[in-house]
Amino acid sequence: MKEDFQKVRAHSSSLVVGLSDADATVQSMDDASPAKWHLAHTSWFFETFLLRDHVDGYRVFDESYAYLFNSYYEAEGARHARPDRGLLTRPSLEEVLDYRAHVDEAMIEAMESFSDEALDLIELGLHHEQQHQELLLTDILHLFSRNPLGPAFMEPKPRPAIIEAPLHWIEGANGAQFIGHDGESFSFDCEGPRHQVLLHPYAIADRPVTNGEWQNFMDDGGYADHRYWLSDGWAWVQQEKVTKPLHWRTCDGVMEEFTLQGWREIVLCAPVRHISLYEADAYACWADARLPTEAEWEVAAHNGLPGTGSVWEWTGSAYRPYPGFKAAEGAVGEYNGKFMSGQFVLKGGSVATPPGHIRDSYRNFFYPHQRWQLTGLRLAKDL
Repeated sequence: MKEDFQKVRAHSSSLVVGLSDADATVQSMDDASPAKWHLAHTSWFFETFLLRDHVDGYRVFDESYAYLFNSYYEAEGARHARPDRGLLTRPSLEEVLDYRAHVDEAMIEAMESFSDEALDLIELGLHHEQQHQELLLTDILHLFSRNPLGPAFMEPKPRPAIIEAPLHWIEGANGAQFIGHDGESFSFDCEGPRHQVLLHPYAIADRPVTNGEWQNFMDDGGYADHRYWLSDGWAWVQQEKVTKPLHWRTCDGVMEEFTLQGWREIVLCAPVRHISLYEADAYACWADARLPTEAEWEVAAHNGLPGTGSVWEWTGSAYRPYPGFKAAEGAVGEYNGKFMSGQFVLKGGSVATPPGHIRDSYRNFFYPHQRWQLTGLRLAKDL
């Protein structure tokens, strides 16, 4: 446990090497959080739920941090408003890193005497921090995309040759199937209980939809034809004047995409990303297909679904509790259950997802209009 703790915590801090204090402070939109806030919030989690609650005599690093860096835990009291996180010019990035070092030192010292209950909380906290590592990267990506200079978060690397792969259909297992975590390793509470589902005959694509295929959708007027869109999606397209995926632009006749390596020419064979559920559903309708349900996706993945892990893949399933789900007692029970309203499930994982954080039963979830994450789609159809 100690080695895992040190590895995860060190990786978070490594992500901000090279960022200025301004880079780590600014907030590009309400949905995103500053890098500095991610670093502090994940430390607050360990300080609050482990050091404060399980170490006799521990004194918190700074009393004000509970207000500044609580995210949504109502049981922990009042907190700074999410849209105003970018106004926290203080504490500085350096002070936040000092806070992290303080928490890390106290955690390492206390870990040997923690109960099994506390050790379980550490494991939850580490997976929670891995979630924030991915969010930190996608939030920085969105922030830098708004800068006219188009700064790169990392040095550009040569792109490997990608061979055009025609889409093939895989017949999925149907009838009575099981989904949900099997309980043999860590999982978030929303991944269970494991339960039986009934799947009707279906097929699922052997890879996600590509940029080139998405360009065909655009060229065919997909964003301007109401026939393909859900009512809410069509209203969103018109209100926001959406004509292409987030982070796409045309420069001197060349279609480019903003990445963590700055603006780069789009690779037509690569999976399309930064699309909303509305866009994914419209594309599927245009392609005379549909989005897979999360049950179909998970069963297919368990049977060796290829091409996963490059983008989070939208499903057509609402993020709702599985049969028999019960939120945990206390503040940590607020972690997932209370968000099971109005959001859709994504499966798989992206290039920004930390290694070891991807599993078939994982249920990512976002609102249907959100697309600043590395979100794409895979088609399915009825048989």
